[in-house]
Amino acid sequence: VQLQASGGGLVQAGGSLRLSCAASGSIGSINTMGWSRQAPGNQREIIALITSGGATNYADSVKGRFTISRDNAKNTMYLEMNSLKPEDTAVYYCRLLTPKNNYWGKGTLVTVSS
Repeated sequence: VQLQASGGGLVQAGGSLRLSCAASGSIGSINTMGWSRQAPGNQREIIALITSGGATNYADSVKGRFTISRDNAKNTMYLEMNSLKPEDTAVYYCRLLTPKNNYWGKGTLVTVSS
């Protein structure tokens, strides 16, 4: 299984970005996908999760601003990020958890300028 994240970039505060994460390989029908981020000098934090059934969970830091979604037919997950703040600047990683394995994709950098 491989995960490919895309969509990062430079945006001004208050702007929006949409990240995508495409999974290739056999990921099974029961799994959880999610986004984590790591800012310089900080630990990686989980910010959003979505199950294969569509249940979602968000970190307080992004709740109300970010929306996680997925297209199971395309094995692709998205993160719609609105009202971005400079403190959202980080490398964003996508993650796939199956009953037997835990996969990480390479990160995509999001930079929010003030």
